[in-house]
Amino acid sequence: MMTSNKVVDIKALAQDLRAGHRAALARAITLIESRRGDHQAAARDLVQALLPDTGKAVRVGITGSPGVGKSTTIDGLGMFLVERGHKVAVLAVDPSSARTGGSILGDKTRMARLAASERAYIRPSPASGTLGGVAAKTREAMLLCEAAGFDVVLVETVGIGQSETAVCDMTDFFLALMLPGAGDELQGIKKGLVELADMIAVNKADGDNIKRANIAAAEYRGALHILTPRSEHWHPPVVTYSALTGTGIDVLWRKILDHRTAMNASGEFASRRRQQQIKWMWSMLEQRMMARLRADASVRAKVKKIEAEVADGRVTPSLGAEQIAEMLR
Repeated sequence: MMTSNKVVDIKALAQDLRAGHRAALARAITLIESRRGDHQAAARDLVQALLPDTGKAVRVGITGSPGVGKSTTIDGLGMFLVERGHKVAVLAVDPSSARTGGSILGDKTRMARLAASERAYIRPSPASGTLGGVAAKTREAMLLCEAAGFDVVLVETVGIGQSETAVCDMTDFFLALMLPGAGDELQGIKKGLVELADMIAVNKADGDNIKRANIAAAEYRGALHILTPRSEHWHPPVVTYSALTGTGIDVLWRKILDHRTAMNASGEFASRRRQQQIKWMWSMLEQRMMARLRADASVRAKVKKIEAEVADGRVTPSLGAEQIAEMLR
């Protein structure tokens, strides 16, 4: 265990995790989320030891505005996959979770079927506060889930804006969920988000809503024609489905697999994964540098002084940044 000051037995933990023990996975993720220096060092060793066992999962990022039915969709898609023999992990990137306590805890009740499944693992967002911190921990949690035998990882973005880019950068396929008939469809479409999306899926295509969902889908298709797709080998499809009835969930998964086939055939899949690794390294480096600035009391005091001088207009932000950078050297 790691609650006391006892040294973490990395070898035993890695072995239990590879064997698929849920308790070991939970303990390992708690270890990577810990802010204690010795835990962080142990976490680095653990992830490094497990690296050969990672990278085989299908990594899917899922975004959508509140009320779009993300939890119900993840529950439906997760159960669809579990019933076909997959092991599914659900992780969240929620930079606000430090303040709100993380939304996915509530989602566990909304993902009731999946939460009860032995073949699924749901983990709330780490409360590290900053987006960079949360994203870095989520990336490592994803690697641990892969090493534990989960072959599909769904990463939900709960925040908005930058967190969508962060999730897009750590997944192979980025799915944007939309609602039908929310007034003028294209007002709800953010250009930045659509440029990231590998597929747009219009939810709630059931009952009286089917016609509205189809109209919305047609409008989104029109919008996508104007934009340059992320990849020349994949034109993002627009589909309709119902998380409530499960209609069209199979199509969502089929498109995700079609995308993987297309990306593999062109060699783009491997190059995207390589780019991901480099982005991870830089974001970890930023975290590490910021941690150094916070850890040393004398450095903290100097940073506070520079902050005050910048705030009062005595020092330019540019010079302030240079002075802080000097301290890191």
